[in-house]
Amino acid sequence: MKALTKRKTTLNNKMKLRKGDQVKIISGKDRGKTGVIMHVFSSENKVSIEGLNVYKKRSRPKKAGQKGEIVQVARPLSATNVMLICKSCKKPTRISYKFENNKKVRFCKNCKATN
Repeated sequence: MKALTKRKTTLNNKMKLRKGDQVKIISGKDRGKTGVIMHVFSSENKVSIEGLNVYKKRSRPKKAGQKGEIVQVARPLSATNVMLICKSCKKPTRISYKFENNKKVRFCKNCKATN
């Protein structure tokens, strides 16, 4: 009998989003809301946005006689569900790269301004 082997799925981990970018959520329960990226998980292709995609988590009491509590936690969401907001035209846009003075720079597809 042949041993079954799991195939490793490889992601193209080239994320165009960075920590501190202003983004707009384009799908999901928080669709249409904007926020700032707090953390980027490039290996999982996910981003965590400040104050958005928040869920309640119940925590157990740490000591005897203490009560448990409900904590709000911001979960990461897929990077495909967010769009970067351009700093110059203030619209959600796709990002591209070009070389200026031997440096790779991001630029807006709408207004062609560099970010």
